Amino acid sequence: MLKKTNIACRFLLFLLALFLGNTWSISAQNVNLNSIPPAGNIPDSLKSALLQPINTIDSAKNSPYQYFTLQQCVAYALQHQPLLNEALLNTDITKANNAIATSGWLPQVNVSGSLTHYNQLSTYSTARTANSFVPGLAVTQAIFSPSLLYAYRSSPIYLQQAKLVTDSTKIFLVSQVSKLFYNVLLNLEQINVLKEDTARLAKNLRDAYHQYVGGIVDETDYEEAQITLNNSIAQLHQATQNILPQYAGLKRIMGLPPEKQFNVKFDTLQLMQAIHIDTNQQLQFENRIEFQQSKIAKQLQEQQVKYYQRSFIPTVSAFYNYNLAYQNNVFPQLFSTSYPSSYFGLTLNVPVFTGFSRVRNLQKARLEEQVIDYKITDLKSIINTDYNSALANYKSNLFSLKLLQKNVGLAKRTYFVVTLQYKQGVVPYLNVITAESNLINAQINYLNTLFQVLSSKIDLQRAMGSITY
Repeated sequence: MLKKTNIACRFLLFLLALFLGNTWSISAQNVNLNSIPPAGNIPDSLKSALLQPINTIDSAKNSPYQYFTLQQCVAYALQHQPLLNEALLNTDITKANNAIATSGWLPQVNVSGSLTHYNQLSTYSTARTANSFVPGLAVTQAIFSPSLLYAYRSSPIYLQQAKLVTDSTKIFLVSQVSKLFYNVLLNLEQINVLKEDTARLAKNLRDAYHQYVGGIVDETDYEEAQITLNNSIAQLHQATQNILPQYAGLKRIMGLPPEKQFNVKFDTLQLMQAIHIDTNQQLQFENRIEFQQSKIAKQLQEQQVKYYQRSFIPTVSAFYNYNLAYQNNVFPQLFSTSYPSSYFGLTLNVPVFTGFSRVRNLQKARLEEQVIDYKITDLKSIINTDYNSALANYKSNLFSLKLLQKNVGLAKRTYFVVTLQYKQGVVPYLNVITAESNLINAQINYLNTLFQVLSSKIDLQRAMGSITY
């Protein structure tokens, strides 16, 4: 009985094997080869025909464009930026205004003359001749004047105020040029990362295609690889287009003509070293340009108060006049005889009553001085808040950068392992897509954080008033 049972089992296994063999043969014959794209449509990762960014740092050395480092970009901006040149012109204008305001301390010389002809002489008139010509020379010299003293005392303060505006413009240019320079580098590095990602995905597509043709995987793996590659190519194209307005913005802040082209150049080692700054430095309010400008405004207001205090003092000036009179009844003989005269003296002007305007102006000036004091107090709070916020952002971004740098290494290793596992048939293609997505996200996040660290460092330097130019 047992022997008959074994024979029956073997017969059933034979029939099952025969059925499965026919089914596999039928499935293989029913494969629609027309649904498989030809090999020529598959991107070749070994070629460099992928989208190339414009003006990238890896351009050929024989490029006709000029290469600028960050220092060269800043130096160019400090020489050609219209805002800075305007500030420098305003400094020269301030010097001219100061010279005009203090010119009253120099002697004032006037020359005048009057020609007179009497048609009829009155018997009661003191004039005894019909024709007269009186040229005169008048010289005045200010000895004391509240307005001139105010102009003299405030001139160097106004000049310092104009120079601080120029310094503020330079600080703005240094910070903005640096940020835009780093932003361009960030996008160029993102383009390089996306180029590598596109090359990897193109290779994955080729592998998926050959595995699909060989019957190892189904059609969905190949289609998923194609979708992922298309997304990467779209991101690369978008990043390539975004670099154009960023270059235009950098050129504008540098004062570079729109028709002039250039490439950016940087040293990776120096860039990584540039992210560090001493965070143990103490905040000094005097280093901030805004605080210095407030102090200058306080000094000008103090001079305004002193001016109104001196307005009660009389104005004193000296004068000298010289006249040379020509008189004759016959006009052709007018210049035959002259009668010279000269005199000098002092002029004292005492403002006795001006409708209380001097008192009111003095009260107003003192109140405005108190307003400036309150503004300085509030400015200290603003500077302190700005400093603490910039310091916190810098430390947070620097900490995130170190973690994300580790994530990039882990993501690369994970992608390498998962790719090998997929080729060996251990894991599905979905794991490869996930690993690839994690890798590109880790690289992009690392670059974004690197830019944030560099940008927050500039903000911290500006908050501390330590930006040099």
